[in-house]
Amino acid sequence: MASQNEDHQSLHIVVFPWLAFGHLLPFLELSKRLSQRYSHRISFVSTPRNLQRLPKPPPQLSHLISFVDLPLPTNPDDHHDHPLPPNAESTLDLDYDQVQYLKIAFDGLATPFTRFLEISNPDLIIFDFAQHWLPKIASKLNLPCIFFNIFNASTSSFAGPPSFSIDGVDPRNEPQHFTVKPNWIPFESNIAYRLHEIRRVFDSYQGNASDVSDIFRYSSAVQGCDFMAIRTCNEFEGEYVRVCEEISEKLVVPTGLLPPDVDQQKKLPLPIKQWLDLHKPRSVVYVAFGSEAKLTQGEIDELAHGLEMSEVPFFLVLRIKRNQDAELPLGFEERVRGRGVVCREWAPQQEILSHRSIGGFVNQSGWSSVIESLANGLAMAVLPLVSTQGLVARLVVWRRVGVEIERDERDGSFTREAVAKAVRVVMVEEEGELLREEARMAREVFGDQRLNDGYLDGFELFVRERVRAFKP
Repeated sequence: MASQNEDHQSLHIVVFPWLAFGHLLPFLELSKRLSQRYSHRISFVSTPRNLQRLPKPPPQLSHLISFVDLPLPTNPDDHHDHPLPPNAESTLDLDYDQVQYLKIAFDGLATPFTRFLEISNPDLIIFDFAQHWLPKIASKLNLPCIFFNIFNASTSSFAGPPSFSIDGVDPRNEPQHFTVKPNWIPFESNIAYRLHEIRRVFDSYQGNASDVSDIFRYSSAVQGCDFMAIRTCNEFEGEYVRVCEEISEKLVVPTGLLPPDVDQQKKLPLPIKQWLDLHKPRSVVYVAFGSEAKLTQGEIDELAHGLEMSEVPFFLVLRIKRNQDAELPLGFEERVRGRGVVCREWAPQQEILSHRSIGGFVNQSGWSSVIESLANGLAMAVLPLVSTQGLVARLVVWRRVGVEIERDERDGSFTREAVAKAVRVVMVEEEGELLREEARMAREVFGDQRLNDGYLDGFELFVRERVRAFKP
């Protein structure tokens, strides 16, 4: 698409995401939209290996999007007792308890990033939650900085006022305090953690080896930015967007959902297409848990047996991490042959979800997966595993576009019967018809390119206004 603002001067924008592919990919999608639609020049900053693993921008944008590699410092500061594994540059490469050491290394990028800004002379910085040190650098260099929040609005509302963590006055100092709706959300809502969920990620609120908690990082980004951009839309989360604005005392600008551009989708690999083509429309459930979730052997067993018990055709993507001693149950693939497929490598998720045979999506309730599911009008069975996914799962249920796979409230375990039940509700049972209808209706928002382009136009206008305010 040609630029919508050819009469306007293009900007040089530095884009700097956190080192997780759940962040890198939305930041790259935003970069592509800003360059393609408005002809802005983008310097996309990350580490060398992450940049190599990212999809390359389309050839027509190669002159506008530059990848800028900043190598991670080796054993920064005095934390040499906790070295990262070789070639570990993203959360994809690490177990959950190792990510705190990646944050230590990431904080070591402050100095080289400053040097890059000094020599590249950009107009604007778009940054992520982890760089608590970046707003001060931007202020020193008289550059506007925008926090692009890839968490959805309901999750961000739950985080609370930035002053809570900046000033250390958050009244929620025990895990159980996070299992109820906070009082600053003034309307009826189910947004809260399960006890087993918050116990798993409580260090995000308490601190880690980097000496900076995730909530402090997030709050510093909110407090230090010129305004907060958030990947959502008012049609789905308008009331939560307003809460974010009230508690942050910042302008909050939805960017839209940045749904995949259908016109640019690649064709499905022939073996996958041939298998999907064999099945009736809306008859196959797609099952995938993102690139970074790690299921235990017990969870893999229950998931597999549950899919088998459901009697629903399925396409399962199961990427077992390197060094993970886990495998599918003995004889599973033979028993489901013809009805189910197991893919152990990367799969073109959006292309699969848009195939006519796919009728539902079992996922970890990552916000990107929810967006892709609803952009295709697919109801979900969700199984939150890490981070804020539990909060997103609550929203999926509240908006009646999916169900949660039932779990033991004490330890978060689940059974094959619970998997089978959730899959059947989403795919075939009469009680799931409302979910399927609501998901189809949600496509009118999530899959509406014109609607989402309108949000992007509004965001880009605010970007220009901030840059203009900083010009002498």
